[in-house]
Amino acid sequence: MTDRPDYLPGRLALLPGAEATEFVTEGLLTGRESVPSIKLNQVTEPLPHADRRGELQPVRDLVDDAMAYCRAGGLKVTQADAWLAPRLHAVLRLTRREAADPGFWNYLALGAAPDYVVWRHLAEPKDGKPAKVASDRFRGTYHKQAFSRLWWAAELFRDGADYAPVVAACGNQDILNTALRMSVINHRPTAQAIARLVAKGTVTGGREANALAGAVNASAATLMYDVIAPDHPDRDPRPLLDWIDEAETARQVSRNALPAGPAEEPAPELSVSVLVDYFADLFADAPVRGRDVAAAEVDADA
Repeated sequence: MTDRPDYLPGRLALLPGAEATEFVTEGLLTGRESVPSIKLNQVTEPLPHADRRGELQPVRDLVDDAMAYCRAGGLKVTQADAWLAPRLHAVLRLTRREAADPGFWNYLALGAAPDYVVWRHLAEPKDGKPAKVASDRFRGTYHKQAFSRLWWAAELFRDGADYAPVVAACGNQDILNTALRMSVINHRPTAQAIARLVAKGTVTGGREANALAGAVNASAATLMYDVIAPDHPDRDPRPLLDWIDEAETARQVSRNALPAGPAEEPAPELSVSVLVDYFADLFADAPVRGRDVAAAEVDADA
């Protein structure tokens, strides 16, 4: 099985795509080989900043604890997402501009924690083929790459400083995999309304999550959510910048309680409530495979 890197430098780095490709081998994707960490670190580029946010060890410790959390609790590997996403976001304290650099995520996946990527994303054998990790979990788009997807989920679903909606959203793999790539999720009341429907249990399984995401996305083509449910028009950037500056003196991110994100103003409650009701109506009318059959069986038993 792919091991923890033999060599871990003191700081994170950037690994450009061309260099990253060399290390995404068949042996790594099938979990049979480890990444040659010394060789990899010879082709990296330094981060554009030199502050504590770039320290590697806090991220490595967090990844180790995520795996330990699942193993100790006998949990599925997918359940690591909801635990890790808010904590990864709180440890890294990135701006969106910084998070948009794929070289950063390439390095996390290949230079800092390739063993985690294999542990989390090694698919089951299928059609006689060996178990394998999809290459885009190491080097892929923001909604596919193993660590980028978690950071962006935390960024888009957090409600100001509150990461609880992130836990709800990441606890449903279909919400995480489908909603994350929808442009409407950048509208904060929309993201909060979806997370709230999941947290309330209105939406549970994968089929329901996909039906909700599809209905919300389709409706957005004809209805502007930011008109019926406006966000704050002028969001103050200072809480985020202050939060980033506080990384120099911040304590270790708690493994038990949720951390606090930037002290930004939450999404307007009235806007979220309007969309919760609207999306609940959309979902009630959305086709969900198996729902009509289940309802019929309940009626027959009544």
